[in-house]
Amino acid sequence: MALEMIIGTSRAISETRGLIRQAATSDASVLILGESGTGKELVARALHAGSTRAAKQFVPVNCGAIPGELLESELFGHKKGAFTGAISDRVGRFELAHEGTLFLDEIGDMPLEMQVKLLRVLQERSVDPVGSTKSIPVNVRVVAATHRDLDSHIAKGNFREDLYYRLNVIPIILPALRERKEDIPVLVNHYLNQHATRGGASVFDGALLEALCEYDWPGNIRELVNLVHRLCCFFPNQKVSLTHIPANLLPGPVAAFGAGKNMSFAEGAPVQTELDLSLYVPDADNPVEDVIMRAQGLVEPQSIEAFPEDGLHLKDHLADIERQLIIKALEESDGNVSQSARLLNLQRTTLIEKINKYKLA
Repeated sequence: MALEMIIGTSRAISETRGLIRQAATSDASVLILGESGTGKELVARALHAGSTRAAKQFVPVNCGAIPGELLESELFGHKKGAFTGAISDRVGRFELAHEGTLFLDEIGDMPLEMQVKLLRVLQERSVDPVGSTKSIPVNVRVVAATHRDLDSHIAKGNFREDLYYRLNVIPIILPALRERKEDIPVLVNHYLNQHATRGGASVFDGALLEALCEYDWPGNIRELVNLVHRLCCFFPNQKVSLTHIPANLLPGPVAAFGAGKNMSFAEGAPVQTELDLSLYVPDADNPVEDVIMRAQGLVEPQSIEAFPEDGLHLKDHLADIERQLIIKALEESDGNVSQSARLLNLQRTTLIEKINKYKLA
């Protein structure tokens, strides 16, 4: 069950798991509120997995990633010829989720005109595909999520109050990671074990764990996961010590914490601010790892020994690095955009824009 993937032993997360168990047995709409990176989609999947609809489809939609003019067709479907480019009928997400669960992520970013149409569908329990005169009944449980302050959005006229009440039957508020720091060692151990199954069993020493527990994690669990994977990449199959990690691989406060306490970790061992490049040998079989090293500023770009007379285009070089990192992330996540965004510490919508920019779709 997906509920098992909601890791932690703190009171805050234990209460959240209890609420998910209770809410899963209901068909009522759920509104998940929480900062970016707190695991809202994971909670939505847990609600689906624990429900009577678990054998049917779980259909996620990121309302902030789809242009407003395409969102209606995406949600409700369209008929052939309904608009320019509609060369065939298309089934919408509501129909795909029939008898299952529809997860409307980033509902706070949905345009007002679409909010009106969504409200009607929730009230009537039927959809009207674009270009069709026939309504299609749908039996869908709706779970919505946002990192926005919807009360503020309502006050400013950016979110419909009636839609808010329709969605907010069961509210689930996810705690930020800074509010449950006692879970950080448990989470780190979980993601280290997860990385070890793909090869490369690393261990974090006590000083590093202490520093991680002192940090406030503005990116929440997503930021923590990225850091664990980053350090496992650079320090595979070894004990990772805070005093040996280059400062530019760590969040600023974590590096500063280590710098302030370095003598207590290893007598006479200063905090390392640069990798020992003599230990780094570029791998011809893994050029993307070489690009990552260069992108972090850890090795000199070997392809440029001297600037050409007319200079070079820095933006082009940086864009090439960015493109290769995106390709690598997509490969590691089997094309899953949400997981790739977590690996790159990007918003999903930002990554989609970059995928389109580099024509990687």
